[in-house]
Amino acid sequence: MKLDPAAPTPEAPHPPAPAAGDGARSHALVVGIFIAGVLAVAVALRFVTKSDLWLDEALTVNIAKVPLSGLEGALKRDGAPPLYYLLLHYWIRIFGSSDAAVRALSGVLGVIMLPLAYLAGRRLGGGDPARSRWAGWTALLVVASSPYAIRYSTETRMYMLTMVLVLLAYLAVWWAVRKPSFLPFLSVAVLTAALLYTQYWAFFLVGAFAASQIWVAWRSGGQARRTAILLLVALGAAGLLFVPWMPAFLYQMKHTGTPWDTPTSPPTNAALGIIDFSGGRMIEGWTLVLPLVLLALLGLFGRARDTRYIELDLQTVPGVRWEWFIGAATLVGGLTLSFVAGTGFQSRYAAVMYPLFALAVAFGITVLGDRRIRYALVVLIVAVGFVGGVRNVITNRTQASQVADKITAGAKRGDIVVYCPDQLGPDASRLLPARLGLQQVAFPNLQSPKFVDWVDYADRNAKASVDAFTQRLLQSGAGRTIWFVSSPNYRTFGGKCEQSLTLLAKARPHNEGLVFPDDTIYEFMGLNRFDP
Repeated sequence: MKLDPAAPTPEAPHPPAPAAGDGARSHALVVGIFIAGVLAVAVALRFVTKSDLWLDEALTVNIAKVPLSGLEGALKRDGAPPLYYLLLHYWIRIFGSSDAAVRALSGVLGVIMLPLAYLAGRRLGGGDPARSRWAGWTALLVVASSPYAIRYSTETRMYMLTMVLVLLAYLAVWWAVRKPSFLPFLSVAVLTAALLYTQYWAFFLVGAFAASQIWVAWRSGGQARRTAILLLVALGAAGLLFVPWMPAFLYQMKHTGTPWDTPTSPPTNAALGIIDFSGGRMIEGWTLVLPLVLLALLGLFGRARDTRYIELDLQTVPGVRWEWFIGAATLVGGLTLSFVAGTGFQSRYAAVMYPLFALAVAFGITVLGDRRIRYALVVLIVAVGFVGGVRNVITNRTQASQVADKITAGAKRGDIVVYCPDQLGPDASRLLPARLGLQQVAFPNLQSPKFVDWVDYADRNAKASVDAFTQRLLQSGAGRTIWFVSSPNYRTFGGKCEQSLTLLAKARPHNEGLVFPDDTIYEFMGLNRFDP
């Protein structure tokens, strides 16, 4: 069979660009308008959401607002590393602590991620300028429209900072490989340390990358071996930079963890993580997950033979081998070790490997020889991804505002608001006006609801006495209305909040349910009023 000499081949999988002319200019104009439109929508979606801050966000803001001298102590009780909180502390000093202000830090980081995705994608062309351009722009568009990236660009948490640091570190490694000198390796060390100070799951990413460089040092010689050794030295330097935080880290590992979650099998969590990359268990997530996974696999195993046929090489093809290995090893290793340690997993932890997944998807699109199919897939990914982005804008993540509105409308100065479990306190208490002069407390010790002390959390809740808590609450609230904010079936509480509600109803028969938990909302809660 005689092949068209202009058709793609394994050695030259991309047709030459058309000669300049009216058609080429029109094509470039359409593509440019499409990319500009996507970027405009993407930037807007990173700063717009109607949701109130939910537990983790409100708790993050409350910790970031403490004096710097108390930050380490607050984080030891929370279980997180300090870098994001330090940045947010100074951000709040400049811009304030409104919902829009504190989320804007993640929004800015989400915008910074876009050009970094483009630059990282450009590194995947393998010396082919056309393929490099495709990979760069596709990586940009995949990240720009990603429901996962949009979500964490509108959340006051460290995960968008994690993704930005991963891409910066990725580019620094490329720099070190291409031009091995002191400054690139120093950049790798500093960025790796910053990752460790941002999210502890970065340890799994760093471990996977270290394993890859040990392999290169063992199997290669010459400059490749020297570069791998120097990268390992840079990782060691990052570890030394982390040493000052090590006492706090070890304390957190011993006393905090994820007492609010139940360990689940690694394959289940891996699947849920990938689905959340695609938009979660919504129609857009189920629509996108298969194309994204297939494209990532195509980037690892596929090679274009021509515009119609793709060869699959089970030994993998050059392009995203290392991105695949490091990303998969991070996810699988992290899930396995977490399961063995008895800790839970949430898909936001996988932020450390999401950029590598996005790069694999972008490279997979470049494997397709027919440009029309590439365009169609990019449009599909962008359109469905933005459906998830819009859902993020219109969906409230918590019922805190429903509860706060009812309390604000009916409370009198001196009334007591109690939160059980205490995890409902940070976001709901944030919404209650100080002018009301309310006394706000939480289970089990009538402590401030602004913070959750995760130290030995399960043991403390198991030892807590419902009778003693309720009696103290009744004594403290004598002659005053008690507003009881609660939610059922929280892990480690064993129905104690429901028991306290029952005891209060017996002591105060004049009571009313005002808000009822709606489990279609991510953080659901109810409100009962107990009159004197």
